[in-house]
Amino acid sequence: MDGKITHFNLVVKSQDAALEFYTKKVGFEKKSDVTSPEGYRWVTVGPRGQELELVLTQAGAKDTVKPAFVTMQVDDCRSAAEELMARGVQFTQEPEENPWAVSAIFADPDGNHFQMNQYNQRGA
Repeated sequence: MDGKITHFNLVVKSQDAALEFYTKKVGFEKKSDVTSPEGYRWVTVGPRGQELELVLTQAGAKDTVKPAFVTMQVDDCRSAAEELMARGVQFTQEPEENPWAVSAIFADPDGNHFQMNQYNQRGA
């Protein structure tokens, strides 16, 4: 199948708290924040300059899914981790060398995990 991921669903306890976490601490931008006439709120964030959107789904909402795991490619894993730690992001795995990449893992306040990979030439 050809294509690209455009949205990824994350289950959060509070859309407002998650929106603040991703925009203020992680540095993502808000992509959308609209509420339907039926009261369903659609909130998305994503990396600046990219089309990917993370959908911040309120826990308990209809069609709620389990917490997610998202993988991101970065140019310098150690530098990116230091920047996020300085903003208060907690890592479950600090940057470590693997045969294919330098990797680190952090979790948001709702238990969604993010792995950052700085791929080496063989793993790219």
